[in-house]
Amino acid sequence: MKYPIGIQSFERIIEDGYVYVDKTDLVYQLTQGKIYFLSRPRRFGKSLLISTLENYYLGKKDLFKGLKIDTLEKEWKTYPVFHIDFNGDNYTKADILNNTIDKYVSDWENLYGIKPDFGLDPGRRFANVLSVAHEQTGLRCVVLIDEYDKPLLDVMGLPGTVHINNVDISLEENHRNILKGFYSTFKLADEDLQFVLLTGVTKFSQISVFSGFNQPNDISMDNTFDTICGITDEELELYFHDQIQELADNNEYTYDEMREVLRRQFDGYHFGSRLKGVYNPFSILNTFCKMDIRDYWFRTGTPTYLVRLLKDNLENLNDLPGKYYDESEFVDYRADREMPLPMIYQSGYLTIKDYDRDKRTYLLDFP
Repeated sequence: MKYPIGIQSFERIIEDGYVYVDKTDLVYQLTQGKIYFLSRPRRFGKSLLISTLENYYLGKKDLFKGLKIDTLEKEWKTYPVFHIDFNGDNYTKADILNNTIDKYVSDWENLYGIKPDFGLDPGRRFANVLSVAHEQTGLRCVVLIDEYDKPLLDVMGLPGTVHINNVDISLEENHRNILKGFYSTFKLADEDLQFVLLTGVTKFSQISVFSGFNQPNDISMDNTFDTICGITDEELELYFHDQIQELADNNEYTYDEMREVLRRQFDGYHFGSRLKGVYNPFSILNTFCKMDIRDYWFRTGTPTYLVRLLKDNLENLNDLPGKYYDESEFVDYRADREMPLPMIYQSGYLTIKDYDRDKRTYLLDFP
């Protein structure tokens, strides 16, 4: 079996014969809506989800042959797709974000034969691209934005400032203003949009960059889509039965004992009130590839934004796990030195362990 470790391209996974845990029924269900936001920790498959949607909307039917969506989709239209990936750049320099957005928009203007109007901000130029693409193809546009929050996370808490309109502002505020202007595109181009998905680590509920357009449907804790990223216990059994047996033989366990070891080590992430657990895919794929159980996800390193947040933290972190919290206390972006809980949860270092339906509170603890 070939394991797609570090491969985020759906097309490559299918064409090169890597194992693919079929989530396309959930992907199809997702496409019945219009504008979504999904928050998940790093290395949980967000980029692969974006790639799967991109290939679906490009009408690449052959890639989906034999998958669940093959029996659901009948038309397979080819939509104009605009994929933005903010993951590839370091945004600690003030001009990088503007340059990145301008490069995307310029390439799309060239693709659709549009003469750039540099008197307009990138958001309005992008809205024009969406309008022209809609007109030329006869189909509304699809916008997929991966790691939308990385430009903010890269500069969160950094001391640097930029001089804008005779005023010194922080890099974080500068980036927030740029993204707010760019994302306002979605309100200007509402009639030209078929589907929009933004993914990231941090939630948007308190980030003003989204105030310029209609609020997306936040499915981060939606029970319908709680397993759209990650591997469920049932999927582990279905796709990796032989690998579990081999791992058991190597470690002198029975099959059932090995399942319990894997469950204790990697299961336990929950992203909704029904408490449907998922395994971190990066960890489980590495385990079967190397036939060895290690803390693979943790060993990839702690994000620098979280290190900065916690460096001068005034709260005893040992007091955070093992307690019940109202949803509003751990889903907001506004994590700071006094309240690091939201960022710790969103980054995957704490997860939901129980849900009190009477009080509507969640128990957070280590995954």
